[in-house]
Amino acid sequence: MKITCNKNELTNALQIVARAVATKPQTPILSGIYLRAEGTTLELQATNYEIGLVARIEADIEEPGELTVGGRYFQEVVRKLPGENVKLACTADEKIVHIESAMAKFTLLSMNAAEFPTIQPLEGNLDFAIKDNILRDLIKKTVFACSTDEARPVFTGCSLEVTENKVTMAATNTHRLSVKSETFDQSIGNIKVIIPSRILQELLHNMSSDIPTDVKISCSYNQISFSFDNLYMTSRLIEGQFPNYRGVIPPDFATHIKTDTVAFAAAVDRISLIARAGVYNTIKLEFADNQIHITSNNPEIGNAEEYIPAEIDGPDIAIAFNAQYIIDVLKNIDSKTCRIGLNQPLSPASIQEEDDDSFVYIVTPVRTNH
Repeated sequence: MKITCNKNELTNALQIVARAVATKPQTPILSGIYLRAEGTTLELQATNYEIGLVARIEADIEEPGELTVGGRYFQEVVRKLPGENVKLACTADEKIVHIESAMAKFTLLSMNAAEFPTIQPLEGNLDFAIKDNILRDLIKKTVFACSTDEARPVFTGCSLEVTENKVTMAATNTHRLSVKSETFDQSIGNIKVIIPSRILQELLHNMSSDIPTDVKISCSYNQISFSFDNLYMTSRLIEGQFPNYRGVIPPDFATHIKTDTVAFAAAVDRISLIARAGVYNTIKLEFADNQIHITSNNPEIGNAEEYIPAEIDGPDIAIAFNAQYIIDVLKNIDSKTCRIGLNQPLSPASIQEEDDDSFVYIVTPVRTNH
């Protein structure tokens, strides 16, 4: 293999695929990045068997071929090269990759490319396309609510449910639930799967185009793939049954509140400075007289309070929450004002955008001693 390509493009592609390089590989080959040069394209692949990432860039290919090189060193070397272009060369019989850029020359030991478990396009039993801005919104408004507790795998991913022309994503860690849906003009099909939060975070990280682009999604019983621009991502699905979350969403609320999203988020963030030291990061919210009184008290540190204006319709109520659960959702609300729905001090509450019923966030209150 003998190629020349743009250094920045190669660095960006390496940055993407390196996130799938196994940190504690089951076999040494998984610590490598696989490169294949063909036509005018250089393809880079990495996988840890859980997720697989593929990036493609344009290259001037003198001799097509494939090679696998240790991911960590290769990425570091390329990132620090001095020139604008990089030359890569490797012959079949010598186990060495030659790297040149401007006046710098490196050689890295290569691995056996034939051993690399190359990522093949997924043959799914459901294929559909979705605009990246819509998919971004579905993920952004749910993935933050996933659990990080590996002992209960189904809660570490997002449920993706497709029923005819409606796509719904949901995530819960049992103390909070975030649900976002989107309706399409035509039927897509029917499927119900749990996607690991990690691949969704990768997707969010890489879907950055200003003009809406199609993301092609392919789904089988145990795998899912996403394809857009010059990227291809594949992931194992989480096995198990996602809980029936619809029963958790209260049908109506006694007290309805409207308040400024940014002001509310900033106040909760400030008051939580005192709360953070506690076990449950608890803040207390009192809704009365068209204002929200936010307080936090920690006997070992001090206390904090703040009032923010709000429109309140319904009985006054005092309720306590884990501050982080409130901050997380407010960060992902796009409307200027948000709506809060409350029933009893120990009943689940809802937080929604101003006029968007396709997104709902349910949070369980915290018991307090006072």
